[in-house]
Amino acid sequence: AQIGILFWAGLEWNPAETLTNVLFLCPLQKFLSSGESKSARCDDLQSLKDRQCPEDKIENPRGAIVIDKDTPVTNRKKDSKEKLKPEEITQIQPQKLTLTLRSGEPQTFSLKFKRAEDYPIDLYYLMDLSFSMKDDLENVKNLGTDLMAEMEKITTDFRIGFGSFVEKTVMPYISTTPARLINPCTGNQNCTSPFSYKNVLKLTDKGDEFNRLVSQQQISGNLDSPEGGFDAIMQVAVCEEQIGWRNVTRLLVFSTDAGFHFAGDGKLGGIVLPNDGKCHLENNMYTMSHYYDYPSIAHLVQKLSDHNIQTIFAVTDDFQPVYKELQNLIPKSAVGTLSSNSSNVIKLIIDAYNSLSSEVILENSRLPEGLSITYKSICKNGVEGTGENGRKCSNISIGDEVSFQISVESQKCPSHGKSEVIKIKPLGFTEEVEVVLKFICDCECSAEGELNSQRCHEGNGTFECGACKCNAGRIGRLCECSKDEVRTEDLDANCRKDNGTDICSNNGDCVCGTCECKKRENPKEVYSGTYCECDNFNCDRSNNKLCGGHGVCECRKCICDANYTGSACDCSLDHSTCLAKNGQICNGRGTCECGICKCTDAKFQGPTCELCPTCPGVCAEHKDCVQCRAFDAGEKKETCERDCSYFQLITVKDSSKLPQPTDQIFPLTHCKERDANDCWFYFTYAIRNSTKEVYVVEKLECPPGPDIIPIVAGVVAGIVLIGLALLLIWKLLMIIHDRREFAKFEKEKMNAKWDTGENPIYKSAVTTVVNPKYEGK
Repeated sequence: AQIGILFWAGLEWNPAETLTNVLFLCPLQKFLSSGESKSARCDDLQSLKDRQCPEDKIENPRGAIVIDKDTPVTNRKKDSKEKLKPEEITQIQPQKLTLTLRSGEPQTFSLKFKRAEDYPIDLYYLMDLSFSMKDDLENVKNLGTDLMAEMEKITTDFRIGFGSFVEKTVMPYISTTPARLINPCTGNQNCTSPFSYKNVLKLTDKGDEFNRLVSQQQISGNLDSPEGGFDAIMQVAVCEEQIGWRNVTRLLVFSTDAGFHFAGDGKLGGIVLPNDGKCHLENNMYTMSHYYDYPSIAHLVQKLSDHNIQTIFAVTDDFQPVYKELQNLIPKSAVGTLSSNSSNVIKLIIDAYNSLSSEVILENSRLPEGLSITYKSICKNGVEGTGENGRKCSNISIGDEVSFQISVESQKCPSHGKSEVIKIKPLGFTEEVEVVLKFICDCECSAEGELNSQRCHEGNGTFECGACKCNAGRIGRLCECSKDEVRTEDLDANCRKDNGTDICSNNGDCVCGTCECKKRENPKEVYSGTYCECDNFNCDRSNNKLCGGHGVCECRKCICDANYTGSACDCSLDHSTCLAKNGQICNGRGTCECGICKCTDAKFQGPTCELCPTCPGVCAEHKDCVQCRAFDAGEKKETCERDCSYFQLITVKDSSKLPQPTDQIFPLTHCKERDANDCWFYFTYAIRNSTKEVYVVEKLECPPGPDIIPIVAGVVAGIVLIGLALLLIWKLLMIIHDRREFAKFEKEKMNAKWDTGENPIYKSAVTTVVNPKYEGK
């Protein structure tokens, strides 16, 4: 029987933590009940125990990890006299493991990586030799010796090679006129014939040889701006023998001042065949550029990864954005800004190498179907990463050691064979870890199977793990039926309940006249019964829980736990949830049904009928009755004996004698009310053991009467003061008015002007008569 489990585990297994989640197998012959399928033998440990399967018989095979090769990482210094071959240097540990996997159970192992000092480096310089790179070629001619001098600071084992590219040698990428095929440049420029890719110098440790051969190179030319660099990169990657790659750090420097053609662009030249990703160098020249299209980016990524090549794009500032996007698609690649004449190429290479070598990224080969792998990185200074970040560590210096926790999990057994192999390696490095996978697909008891057992109806099957595995042509739980001798209609009749039409209640298959119930996706949900008419998941639910979470479902009916009842076990018989603070059930205002108070009066609400939003309040409700019984007054004075005998009245001398809430274990309300004479009276209302008690202060608190003399004196004094104030105000206003009028008069007097002329019609009223006789004596 195939086994599935549902828990996470690593190298170590803690049974106390996982026993409740694992599916175990019970191999006892009489373990299954009527209608149960063979898969019902698999269940969690406690369920199997509850069904009387002895613990020592329960099957539970475990996965395992075996380290087959575990060579320690290399520890050596650059100035060490001991010179190791590349294959003798180890940077990753372990190198080979064997994992035994059980479905659903991960196996976790640790992988260690350490950058070795003085690790060999192969660098291939691939240069665009179109006409726009003319001045760059002059600066590259001395690159060999200069770069080797710089790289000696990093490694004592350094090799360098050189290649160049232009474009496909067909229209419209180049001019195919005879003259332009000889010299594609215009004017007096002397250029070499156009070509796709040329391997000028395979990898060598002789820098002067690099300088000599590069000095002999000539610029060529083409028509369009994008170049055929992808063709060249593909050939550099796949032509390992011609390039001279070793199993060491491989760097490819791609130098250009233009963009690139990619898959599909070849159609412009009538080239439709996809790039085959194979080596086509003859005499160090790429001969199939006119036959195969440019490679796609994905194709390049695959080949660069397969051959462990790290790419450095040395491009001018104008094309930085384009190659930055390309860098995001090609793992373990870098982009540097190339000056207009390539004068900074050595610094660019050193910086890019340091950037690439300071990061390790793990990748794995293609996984078999149903297998998953997760990574967790433990990087420098204990920094941890998970998910995609779990595959890589950054800022690693030479000599730094980092580790990875790798978990491999299988969800099912492979369809062919019982072993697989996957490989895990750091990008850009030739070393890898080989992981051999073996799968547990059968229980241990299957190896002890009894062939042609008499327990399987006269030897018609193999008895293994408590059940019969029928021979060809036989069916039934005990292999008691033959497919050729029995009519299906006769067998089906035994699988219909009450001569109905449904075979096995549509929940199973009729096998040899016996129902074998179907298996659900959820292993905890099962069909059972002779006709598969029962199940344990179709019972009533409450709060979205089967049987309210307070019972078990058996044959579509809830079997409730103690203190619960109802079709969904949603009715609690426990009345503790209905008890109010005063110890009464529902405050005496309702009944407790299924642990919930049902208030008899609709005006009461709350978990224990303690709230009454529409009630006037305890104080206002009992005010009139307290007033009539304690003081023989109020609105209910005439009907007091009839309406107000429902409580026990207790009088106290003053309010300090009233009961206090902190002294009581039952609810207590303090009240202060006013009567028709504006007198206050104080009382408390409480319910003690179903008895309503009212404590009331025996004396009313009435306000004192008014003092008449001060009031009259105050009124008279107020009137007098108001009169005097009004007189003063009037006097003040008159003074102001008079002063304004006098000022106005004085102003007009000063501005007056008198005319001294006489009125011509004026006649004086005086007549003067002179005596003629008067002589003035």
